[in-house]
Amino acid sequence: MPKKVGSKSVLYVMAADPEYGDHLKERITPLMCGIGPVESAVSVTRALCQMKPDILVSLGSGGSRTLEQGAVYQASSVSYRDMDASPLGFEKGQTPLTDLPIEVTMPIHIEGIKSARLSTGANIVSGDAYDEIDADMVDMETFAIMRACMAFDIPMIGLRGISDGNETLSKLSDWTQYLHVVDQNLAHAVDLLENQLGS
Repeated sequence: MPKKVGSKSVLYVMAADPEYGDHLKERITPLMCGIGPVESAVSVTRALCQMKPDILVSLGSGGSRTLEQGAVYQASSVSYRDMDASPLGFEKGQTPLTDLPIEVTMPIHIEGIKSARLSTGANIVSGDAYDEIDADMVDMETFAIMRACMAFDIPMIGLRGISDGNETLSKLSDWTQYLHVVDQNLAHAVDLLENQLGS
């Protein structure tokens, strides 16, 4: 399932079929990991028990109230917004009894793609809920996939196309209306990544 790009093998991971449009289908065959931290962690961990790519790329849609709708951003850092052990004296977002920082810096940078801070959690963020998010964009899988990659010592890149966030979500089509634009822009990001890996 990993794709050979130059001397590197790249495993692309996506959460859901609606994000996997025609432009991406011309370029990649991703592992579909399912939606949310639990499904993605289980799927990616199982896959990495069977293969060891040189690089894993998590890509798909995300939300943001401030970033350009339809545009693609690479995660400069990832945090886990669900984690809250503050009653025990830990800072919100800190995983207790680990050496993980609240915000984990991503190790690889693709030239030509804007960066943004990413927050992962199991909830859909919409409207005023963005007031509680200390990040530029949100998704539901990247932190979990990153933790699986850390366990197997595999570097990871996170790419998110902004599908929603400038208006409050009320129905499924509020998420899907920009996915064709996200697909096209994610395909361009894949091209940039593979050109850089190939050279």
